[in-house]
Amino acid sequence: MTTIVGRTRHRNQPWYHPGIAECHAEVVMPDAARAGLGEFLRSRRERLSPAALGLPDRRRRRTPGLRREEVAELAGIGVDWYIRLEQGRTVSPSSETVEALASALRLDPAERAHLRELALNPARTPFTPERVPEATRRLVESLTEPAYITGRRWDLLAWNRAADDLFGDLAASPEADRNILVWLLLGERSRRLFGDGWAAQARHVVAQFRAAHDLWAGDPAFTELAARLQAGCPEFAAWWGRHDVGHSGPGRKTLYRPEPEDFDYATFQAAEDPALRLTIYAPTRGR
Repeated sequence: MTTIVGRTRHRNQPWYHPGIAECHAEVVMPDAARAGLGEFLRSRRERLSPAALGLPDRRRRRTPGLRREEVAELAGIGVDWYIRLEQGRTVSPSSETVEALASALRLDPAERAHLRELALNPARTPFTPERVPEATRRLVESLTEPAYITGRRWDLLAWNRAADDLFGDLAASPEADRNILVWLLLGERSRRLFGDGWAAQARHVVAQFRAAHDLWAGDPAFTELAARLQAGCPEFAAWWGRHDVGHSGPGRKTLYRPEPEDFDYATFQAAEDPALRLTIYAPTRGR
């Protein structure tokens, strides 16, 4: 048998997992971070179909998805301990437990990475706006293709004339509105520019913002932005409630100016500050 956090665990118990040390990490998670971790676990649990996982349905389910004890059994951890974790109580999982939970909840790579960050890197300093080095700003302004730099909160920090031509006069917007989410979700120009593809694009960006928002759970800079988006965009609340997370990557978008035109795009992290992300658009011109 093994003693873990003052409790005795026997190898013949069904939830015992010999490869997992279910001890508390030497990390004190802020209340908001624990709540964010618990909310993410609950959202992933509730979306799973027991039948799809081959689990028997022994009794009627009052809520969708798996039961907490089923997740605990699949992950090889104690039921009480998992309940405390999902409720946002004072427990911190080991890296082995995080990986076991990710497998039990059938997380995709983006969700798995998000769970790791939530659980294992909880300490965050208060958010402060990023600063773009002057040399980097000049480089962006010199590019002929549309380009802009954003920070962790998706604030627009630098852009060039081609980006103004594509997305509108960004400098004319109030500073509080110079944010990709505000532009995309609260403005009319973005809906015209993306046409029928607006909803898919907006939902994808919301999933990326959700991943960043959760890492700064409780920080006013993020919570106030989320509240503004919810108040101004009818679709946002439904997407936000799903708790989907995503990551950025290259791709292709069709923009209407007013005729449809395809653009390839890619995002790069700045070496001097990984919080800064450079996005560049290039028209395909029939490629």
